[in-house]
Amino acid sequence: MKNEINSKQAINIPSALMNAVRKVLYPLVRLLLNFRISFPQLAEILKSVYVEVADNEFKLPNKKQTDTRLSLLTGIHRKDIKRLRNQANTDKKTPESVDISTRIIARWLAEKYYLDNEKKPLKLPFQADKNQPSFQSLVQEVCKQDIRPRVVLDEWLRLGIVSLDENKDLSLHIEAIIPNTDFNEKAFFLGHNISDHFSAATDNLLGKKPPFFERCVYYDDLSEESIQELQKIVADKGMEMLLAINERAMQLKLQDTAKANHHQRINIGLYSYHKEEK
Repeated sequence: MKNEINSKQAINIPSALMNAVRKVLYPLVRLLLNFRISFPQLAEILKSVYVEVADNEFKLPNKKQTDTRLSLLTGIHRKDIKRLRNQANTDKKTPESVDISTRIIARWLAEKYYLDNEKKPLKLPFQADKNQPSFQSLVQEVCKQDIRPRVVLDEWLRLGIVSLDENKDLSLHIEAIIPNTDFNEKAFFLGHNISDHFSAATDNLLGKKPPFFERCVYYDDLSEESIQELQKIVADKGMEMLLAINERAMQLKLQDTAKANHHQRINIGLYSYHKEEK
C-alpha cells in the first residue's frame, strides 16, 4: 500500500521541476566530487536538511511536531528522525573574519566621511587627528574595542585587500569585496549567496507575492572576444550598481536603528557565467 501511495505521488511531480532539480544538482555534485565527498555523505546531509525544513516550515497549527509526522513528510525512518532532531545544529553564524571585514569594507565604500568628491573610497592614513578620517577610526567604528586596527591591517595587507603607497596611505582594492584567497570565506559566501538566490527562485516558483526580482540575460553562439567584452561590462556596470546600493543601504541602516522593527535582511547579488557549448 505504501509503495502504491508513493507511486501516485511521484506521478503528480511536474517533470519540469525534476529536470530543474537535476540541473541545479549537477554543479553541486561536481563540487562535491572535487573534494571527494561521496554520495553516502551527501545523503546524510540531505536527511538532516529534510528533517530541519519539515520541522521548521511544515508545522500544523497548535499541534506538536512529532517524529511520526516528520517521517511521513520526508520518507525518512523514525529512528533517523529522532537521531537527527537530537543532533546539535551546525553553527550557522557568519565567520567572524568575514563579518568584520565585510562591515568595514561596506562602511569605507558608503560612508561619506570616507569618500572623495567622486564617491570613491579615500586613501587613508593608519592614524590621523581626531576629526580626520583614518583606517584606525574606520575599524574602531565597526569593531569598537574588540579588535585592534593593527590586527585588521596586517591581515588585509596579507590578503591584498589594501596596499600602502609611498606616503604609507592605505588604498582599498574594490575587487577585495570578492574573496579570492581564503577558502573558508569563499565557502561561506557559496552557501550564503546560493542559498538566498535559490530561496528567491523557490518562493517565486511557489507563487509567493510579491515575487522577488530574479532576471538574467542569456545568449549563445558568441565568440571569446564577445564574452570578454560582456564580462567587462558586468565588472564595470555591475560593481557600479552594487556600490550605489551599498551606499543607500548604509544610509538606511543608520536610520533604521532607531525604529522598533529593524530586523529585516536583504541580499542583492549579481553573477555571470560562461562556458563553451559543444
